[in-house]
Amino acid sequence: MIDVYIDGASAGDPGPSGAGVFINYKNGQVENHAIPLGTMSNHEAEYEALIIALDICVERDLKMVSFRTDSKLIDDAIEKRYVKNKRFQLYLEKALTRIDQFDLFFLKWIPSNQNKNADSLARQAIRKNK
Repeated sequence: MIDVYIDGASAGDPGPSGAGVFINYKNGQVENHAIPLGTMSNHEAEYEALIIALDICVERDLKMVSFRTDSKLIDDAIEKRYVKNKRFQLYLEKALTRIDQFDLFFLKWIPSNQNKNADSLARQAIRKNK
């Protein structure tokens, strides 16, 4: 199973934002993605990071993935398939549509200190914003 670490970050709320995606294929191969997102809130950046990572996995035809996030917001929304804040409803729907394409999908919350690769990538992406 492929491990995918995700993080979204913003310099301000809202502010310049970025998504970090670190994919570990567990065969010595890894992928690093630092994607600038423009101006948005930190929570929006977290959702964008999730959707970008899901899209990457779908494009690569990966069928069994295990995602890791340090965002309780993302973890709770995916686990419950529900968001309280309607502002995030469209993000959740996009994510669930993609998740349903996998044969096996896991998402696990991890502490920030275990998500350093994705966090570093998200911070790099913030600096790439013009």
